[in-house]
Amino acid sequence: MSLRVLTGITTSGTPHLGNYVGAIRPAIVASQSPDSDCFFFMADYHALIKCDDPARIERSRLEIAATWLAAGLDPERVTFYRQSDVPEVTELNWLLTCVTAKGQMNRAHAYKASTDANEAAGEDPDAGITMGLFCYPILMAADILLFNPHKVPVGRDQIQHIEMARDVAARFNHLFGQGSDLFVLPEAHIEEHVATLPGLDGRKMSKSYDNTIPLFEGGQKAMKEAIAKIVTNSLLPGEAKDPDNSHLVTIFEAFASQEETRQFKDELRTGLGWGDAKKRLLDLIERDIAPMRERYNALMAHPEEIEALLQAGAAKARATAAPLLKKVRESLGLRAMQAIAAPAAKAEKKAALPLFKQFRLEDGLFYFNFSAADGRLLLQSTGFAQGKEAGQWIAKLKKEGVATITADAPVSLSEGVAPDDVSAALALLLAE
Repeated sequence: MSLRVLTGITTSGTPHLGNYVGAIRPAIVASQSPDSDCFFFMADYHALIKCDDPARIERSRLEIAATWLAAGLDPERVTFYRQSDVPEVTELNWLLTCVTAKGQMNRAHAYKASTDANEAAGEDPDAGITMGLFCYPILMAADILLFNPHKVPVGRDQIQHIEMARDVAARFNHLFGQGSDLFVLPEAHIEEHVATLPGLDGRKMSKSYDNTIPLFEGGQKAMKEAIAKIVTNSLLPGEAKDPDNSHLVTIFEAFASQEETRQFKDELRTGLGWGDAKKRLLDLIERDIAPMRERYNALMAHPEEIEALLQAGAAKARATAAPLLKKVRESLGLRAMQAIAAPAAKAEKKAALPLFKQFRLEDGLFYFNFSAADGRLLLQSTGFAQGKEAGQWIAKLKKEGVATITADAPVSLSEGVAPDDVSAALALLLAE
């Protein structure tokens, strides 16, 4: 049995070189394993939580699909689809919502971060928070559970969402599985050795730091201009440089062979100038990226090709999703109309028994009484300061019988009740 792996692709922003090295390239390499059954989906419903600009949503979906395809994602080997093209996702989202505790959603990191920020600003905790943000983990659970993957590669910030998906799946299996598991409990897969590419200033490459190197956007010219801005020290050509403390070298290593890296470091130690080093880096990156950029530009010029691939991927995805969703619907009672078997006859109602009842009144004291099987009140206690005392007297009556009902006992017979009535009721109770 092959290992099923599911990867969600965020459809916001334009990919940069750090995205390629840290996420796109390793995911595509993993998808080429003959032992894996990979599902890659563009999470465009999730994008709606953060973005309300339709033009940006449309452009981003196109750029990101073109990027992954140009980088080598093979839609013949994997199932590559848009989340919004698989209606089973939103149906399962609702079915899972109906069994998910609100308290669990209250603990989601993204929601808590938003409420904390609101409170810090002196605003209502839920100001500006949409139900999309609040229910984000349930939609993510539906994305995952619909295809029953074994592993879901995620960053550490997403581990909580995988744990929530496992909790929701386990609860659904328990409530409606009837002894079998409808959903596989997915495992978060954290790749400890995935490269984190530094940006122009040495910090992690991120658009929030404005330190990125574009992947395809702007072509070779934009990449050359960005590489020229990589921060280096002031050592001149001919002066020895320390390659082990240069983020330019770290970027070089992400695209070079071991031998190329060794030679590059040696040349820096013997005085290679930073300008020449940046030209070497550009040439090295272009060796890999230029052919991809050509493919990317061709895809961007013909979006109908991407659309056809995504529609074919959606058909493959739905062929997997629909049978599972059918089982889920049926497990919930959402089935085709048919004759329903008459309910089994109820077992004969068990005969009533005498009953001790312990309670507390408005005076704050604890009491108990004892009634016969027909409801007739046999005994009534006085008040006790603690419920434990009332319980101890009930236990004493069960053990010693009416002999405990002395003149100074905190319990008395009801009017018209004889000791034999109490004895008979206790015997009936204790016989059960």
